[in-house]
Amino acid sequence: MSELYDLHSHSTASDGALSPTELVLRAQQHGVTALALTDHDTTAGLQEAGEAAAQAGIRLISGIELSASFESHCLHIVGLNIDPQHPGLLEGIAKQQIIRDQRAQKIAEKLARKGIADAYATLRQIAGNGEITRLHFADFLVTRGIVETQQDAFDRYLSKGKPAYVPTVWASLAECVGWIRAAGGVAVLAHPLRYKLSTKWINKALIAFKAAGGQGIEVVTGRASIDDIRLSYLHASKHQLHASMGSDFHAPGNQWLELGRLAALPDGATPIWRLF
Repeated sequence: MSELYDLHSHSTASDGALSPTELVLRAQQHGVTALALTDHDTTAGLQEAGEAAAQAGIRLISGIELSASFESHCLHIVGLNIDPQHPGLLEGIAKQQIIRDQRAQKIAEKLARKGIADAYATLRQIAGNGEITRLHFADFLVTRGIVETQQDAFDRYLSKGKPAYVPTVWASLAECVGWIRAAGGVAVLAHPLRYKLSTKWINKALIAFKAAGGQGIEVVTGRASIDDIRLSYLHASKHQLHASMGSDFHAPGNQWLELGRLAALPDGATPIWRLF
């Protein structure tokens, strides 16, 4: 039986729709044999996911997705095969969670000035001790009937330049990679084409990423076209980075972002899991 890796997914511990157990079971149903749970700035779902994976007979790879500031840009760094209890990583996560919660309160304040009240209180009740992300706010706006879709929410309120956008300074790229490496993990630049960076900027970011200890880049993602995969692989080859693959699954219902629904890595790519 061939292995099917999905190394980027989210649960209710951050902004996913499924509990860690439900996520693992859905991955099993879709033929995934090795799943990484990579919630935003938290490892809270890993214990439950690990127990479910042991029951389901699939391999769980402990992971996280950290938001990192690189000059004027926000990049997402996936950490794979981490020790979730490493003190340095836990300290870094605590810092990120403070920044994330402050951002959520500021977004809610901006929405309130537009006549959209109670966003933070509502989302804090829904998220419990979990992370509040912009996707939560998008769902809130859909539920309130203010917009029709999540994308509408970003287009009208949450994206850069829109009324509820809050510029955020996260931990630096080097700090985030350092936390992952200290925890025994492998640092991967997530969905490299989604940042809409010029070739000059993506090369600049990858040079800094590798200098900090980064080892991989997502070559295959849930939305990737053949051309996207080719371009991401060119970046991996140029900077001598291992190739990762992940759906970035958040919720059922989007056929293009389904667990395990991934193209194969290009011939010649060095899989990231060789470093585990």
